Formats: sequence, C-alpha cells, structure tokens
Amino acid sequence: MKPMLEGMLETALYARDLDQAEAFYEDVLGLEKIARAANRHVFFRCGPGVLLIFNPEETVKPPAPDALQVPPHGTTGQGHACFRVSGRNIDAMAEKLTAADVAIESEVRWPNGGRSIYFRDPAGNSLECAEAKIWGIEQDI
Repeated sequence: MKPMLEGMLETALYARDLDQAEAFYEDVLGLEKIARAANRHVFFRCGPGVLLIFNPEETVKPPAPDALQVPPHGTTGQGHACFRVSGRNIDAMAEKLTAADVAIESEVRWPNGGRSIYFRDPAGNSLECAEAKIWGIEQDI
C-alpha cells in the first residue's frame, strides 16, 4: 500500500520579533515572502514547501469567529529546521551567511558522505543546510 502522506508541506518556527525574522529569512537566506499578517506571522516559499514563522504570543490566541478556524498552537524555546541544499551550494551558503555576520556553529561530515552546516536565526532557532544524502536521499537539487 502506498503511503498516504506525500511529504512535508509546511515547517513552522517561532520568533517574537517578526521584523527581525522577516529581514533574516528574506534578505540573508533569500527566501520569497508569501505573506505577512501584522505581528502574528510571516510566511516564505522554500522550494516545494512553505516556511512559517509565527509569533508564539499571537498563535496561542483562539481565532476570531469570522476568521479561519486554525486552532491555537505554538511552542516556547528554540526549534530546528533543515534546508535541503546541494553539495555544490553548501560552501556558497556558508560564505553568504558569514558575509551577513551569521556564525557557522558547526560543519558536519556525515558517515555516508553527506555534509551539513548549522547556524542560528535571530530568534535562536537552530538552522541547518544539508545535502539530501544525509537521509539516504540520493537525488540532489
């Protein structure tokens, strides 16, 4: 039987300062902004999926009766997301981050030959850029 779940559509991270998050993900990482709703959220296109950045103080509030009925949600503390990057682009991404004064916390060369770099967004979320083969996915972008 073929799995019903086809892949991840959205990844959510949380940041209290959406202006700072918006500038980082748009200007430093180069993601295309889809939408921003005041101080509640900012959404970005990321390959075939979407990266959602929510203000945790806003998403715990129940929706208004005339709004989309998205249940309250959120988390506290730092999260993690990994961006799929081809092996030929990891060094270029590291250079781009360094030029923007974003520290590379770690570079990992995985036993299967894949490589990843770790860094933080302004909210302290742990971000990673990695080759797909770290998970046994051979198709590179």
